[in-house]
Amino acid sequence: MLSKSQVKYIKSLGLKKFREQHGTFVAEGNKLVTDLLPYFECELLVAAPSWMATQGDLHPGELVVAGNGDIPKASFLKTPQDVLAVFRQPETDLTEADPSTQLILALDGVQDPGNLGTIVRLADWFGIGHIVCSPDTADVFGPKAVQATMGALARVKVHYTPLAPYLKESTGPVYGTFLEGETIYTHPLSATGVILMGNEGNGIRPETAQAVTHKIHIPNYPPERATSESLNVAIATAVVCSEFRRRAGR
Repeated sequence: MLSKSQVKYIKSLGLKKFREQHGTFVAEGNKLVTDLLPYFECELLVAAPSWMATQGDLHPGELVVAGNGDIPKASFLKTPQDVLAVFRQPETDLTEADPSTQLILALDGVQDPGNLGTIVRLADWFGIGHIVCSPDTADVFGPKAVQATMGALARVKVHYTPLAPYLKESTGPVYGTFLEGETIYTHPLSATGVILMGNEGNGIRPETAQAVTHKIHIPNYPPERATSESLNVAIATAVVCSEFRRRAGR
């Protein structure tokens, strides 16, 4: 049975300052927790007996067999499932995000945690192992972002650093999405380098844009037709990554 102090601790992890203080994050749901268990150190596992019966050996720091109402007390979901886990946040090494040897995603101020989680999932799908985020990008370890990754967080490393210095030090091409850019379907694309995506409302900020070497654009169809002002950043990321992998991927 979950204690009041455990419920308070789990709930506190809804706030970034407490996630940073403890170096932990919350994941919920039968599939998500199962996917993350082999990759992250589990500090606390709260699970119904029915879920535990489907698992092999479990070795969390602390295991709580959930009674009726235990998980809903601590859950961040509207419809809580059979398991909730608190994991240690992984350590990351920014030097591994080397655009001279691989394709890197960079996010400049993406605010919505759902968008961020979806982009992590897209990176996993398209074989992009590193995402480099500006410090003001949403926290990937927030409950909503973790849920939106659908387990891809286990395979994609997310780094936070000032983007302008990182991009200026990059030795490969830096592709940025701009309304005035050249259509992505005709512009030459590389199998290595950085794909830079901007904020949902403001796009790529000027100081970051200075490092962009290739401005690209996803054209609407047909060009003369009145259409939406822009695409959702996660959808735009999917289109861009797909085209890179189709033509230049390895």
